[in-house]
Amino acid sequence: MYNKLDSLQNIFEYVVEMRRYFHMYPELGLAEFNTQAKIISELESFGLKPKKIGDTGVICEIIGSGPKRVAIRADIDALPIDDAIDKSYRSRNPNVCHACGHDGHTAMLLGVARFFSENIDLLRGNLRLIFQPNEEKVPIGGAKRLIEEGALDGVDIIIGAHLWQPIESGKIGISYDKLMACADEFIININGRGGHGSMPHQTIDPIITGAQIILALKIITATSIDPLENAVLSIGLFNSGSAFNIIPDKSLIKGTVRTFSQEVRETMFKRIKEICEGICASNSAKFTMEPIFGYPSLINHESVAKIIENSAIEVIGEENVLHIKPVMGAEDFSYYLQKIKGAFFFIGAGNAAKGIVYPHHHPHFDIDEDALMVGLKVLINSTIKLLK
Repeated sequence: MYNKLDSLQNIFEYVVEMRRYFHMYPELGLAEFNTQAKIISELESFGLKPKKIGDTGVICEIIGSGPKRVAIRADIDALPIDDAIDKSYRSRNPNVCHACGHDGHTAMLLGVARFFSENIDLLRGNLRLIFQPNEEKVPIGGAKRLIEEGALDGVDIIIGAHLWQPIESGKIGISYDKLMACADEFIININGRGGHGSMPHQTIDPIITGAQIILALKIITATSIDPLENAVLSIGLFNSGSAFNIIPDKSLIKGTVRTFSQEVRETMFKRIKEICEGICASNSAKFTMEPIFGYPSLINHESVAKIIENSAIEVIGEENVLHIKPVMGAEDFSYYLQKIKGAFFFIGAGNAAKGIVYPHHHPHFDIDEDALMVGLKVLINSTIKLLK
């Protein structure tokens, strides 16, 4: 353990202050102009020279004493949700809220920047700070654009973290391999023939057809996918009709598919199309099916994950470092890991004793701010070790 990590209290208080500021003034993806300006102002106050990237993002170099370069990424965008927390730092922007923890990610990376600007002797290489916009807008994301604009140029290793409510505050979760899934969507439009509810024989009912399709889709994972593989298919929308006694012309189904392997991903969408073809043909209906492919699966590089794990053991104790199962949520940090070595981990942010029990993307979502100290310690110590 590095002794200077024991004296982080002032930086921790600064990180909490910044986290609350960003929580009060959240901005949606590609509209993070105030967020960008605040990040730049804070970095400049440390004597650094940040630059804009991707319209609303920020990139900044801290030059140390060696040739190797590590990058740390934080996402900075919020969600279109009204903030319902009863706290002094509740969102001031209607229907915009940091209900996922990105305010904490941004604040922690500023804390890392302040630490190394004050302790440059510990930086045996170079550190690139990446404040990424627009992570929440699947399938667009912000990572691909930043990569195209050179965010990874000259970078040897990249790391990132997510405040994670399902894990207890004070702990982190790490995986040596797959951590988060692909995030894909499908849209099915069914065209039938409407008519009077009392004369169904004169119609082609898109509601019945849609219901049959939904039930058939839900058994794909049970019948077409290897039981040892991970796959989820969920229906989020089924719309049709406008009155109790009218059979409509059309129905609409929207759903999501979550997988880890490309082979399983392709099988899922192949089976979705085949089921639509078969059921619509048997009912004399027509359909269109649009797949929307989102972020790829997030697969950690084992060597980097192990260094993060060892760094965390040093600063928070082995009992607080968990090996976790993959989750079916998605993250566009996966694009970085397709380009260079790196790893992503979860920072526990839940605390039932403090009422921090609401899930991500919920209006009452909040974090245990003590988690920010854990994140600071692990990110700083991991950077030091990765640059050795």
